[in-house]
Amino acid sequence: MKMRKIQKIIVALAMVFAASQTVSAQDFVFSQFYANPLYLNPALAGSKVCPRISLNYRNQWPALVSSFQTVSVSYDQYIDALHGGIGAIVMNDRQGDHGALMTTMAGIMYSFRFQVSRYVFVNAALQMSLVNLNLNWDNLRFPDQIDPTFGFIYPTQATQPDNLNKWYLDFDAGAVIYSDAWYAGAAVSHLTQPSNGFYGISDLPMKFTVHGGGLINLATDKRRTSSLALGTPIISPNLIYQYQGGFNYFNYGLYLDWEPFIVGTWFRHGLENADAFIFLVGLQHNWFKIGYSYDVTVSKLANNTAGSHEISLGFTLPCPERRKKIRAVRCPSF
Repeated sequence: MKMRKIQKIIVALAMVFAASQTVSAQDFVFSQFYANPLYLNPALAGSKVCPRISLNYRNQWPALVSSFQTVSVSYDQYIDALHGGIGAIVMNDRQGDHGALMTTMAGIMYSFRFQVSRYVFVNAALQMSLVNLNLNWDNLRFPDQIDPTFGFIYPTQATQPDNLNKWYLDFDAGAVIYSDAWYAGAAVSHLTQPSNGFYGISDLPMKFTVHGGGLINLATDKRRTSSLALGTPIISPNLIYQYQGGFNYFNYGLYLDWEPFIVGTWFRHGLENADAFIFLVGLQHNWFKIGYSYDVTVSKLANNTAGSHEISLGFTLPCPERRKKIRAVRCPSF
């Protein structure tokens, strides 16, 4: 086994092992933020008004032997009788070789909607989730197992935790304020800071998310502007800030939505280091949308990761008849 390959394995699996016991464990990461709206902010449940299904798949750092693979499926809709939206989300995250560390989360949420002025509305939401952490000890590898010539041949001296299958309840909250031309929101995840470590008490730090953006119509009127039947061209600048466990991330983005086409670019960085450029292409028409994004890593890991790939699918189901028209949140689709 080549020494360079062994080094990559050590780096990747060390990150997985650290994630299983560190106090500063981080949440899943998605680059198509608004294609996974319930994960970004539970207050976006019912924001489309009509029933909506969202599916997301992310493969982060595929060049590493132990990449991070995350799948998310969610459903939400607005219900008149509840004066708000309901939603459900299921996520699965696999880290390490053959899924050495697997996280599964299932959550439900309710978002109450109220009007603060003629054109401004607010959604406020709560979410409850059940989370399972499963550590496959046999798939972990440690530096003390390595022979320079023959690779992993020695038994490890690392101590196996008593419980390899951990369950806990988690709670989130969020709010969104919006009009026809702009939107802004904030969310707090892990309100009770549940313990998610395998070695003693290891509190999961709260995650704070602030996001906002606007819609700029480039057409002179709202009618279709092309003989090719393209929709109205709209530019949407966006900003997302997230903080968790001492880590800060800023995400600056810009979308061009010219139905049925959408393109976008984002830049993600921390306070001290740049992380990645994100490029997006997508198609959306009536009830269906599909998007693909690629993260170009620019941090110190740039030469080892092969970036990150992300695919999203979205379906909008027929809207039930309602006596009163409900204003949807006009945030981006991806």
